[in-house]
Amino acid sequence: MIATEVLPNVRVGHFTQLLVEYVREVGGQVIIKGLRSPNDFEAEFQQGLMNRKLAPEIETVCLLTNLQNLFVSSSLLKEVARLGGDVKDMLPPPVLRALQAKFGT
Repeated sequence: MIATEVLPNVRVGHFTQLLVEYVREVGGQVIIKGLRSPNDFEAEFQQGLMNRKLAPEIETVCLLTNLQNLFVSSSLLKEVARLGGDVKDMLPPPVLRALQAKFGT
């Protein structure tokens, strides 16, 4: 089970080419990015401008996180889980199970 399984209009895919090429391949029109911090904005802004240059027909939309997730990052969550900390209220169940399996917790 994947975290987005309950969202019928969302699919998870794997690709090795440029993101805009993958979006074209699957018939997408929009790239949605999540932003948690000013550092995220800087990187996503640059990527968004490059994507616009490469594929002007594909729109990039950035969504801001809610305050409860502001401090959360995947590397921080992995570190806390690796050291035996409780991260269950910060992850969807499938992700939590994968982390627990990886770190034997």
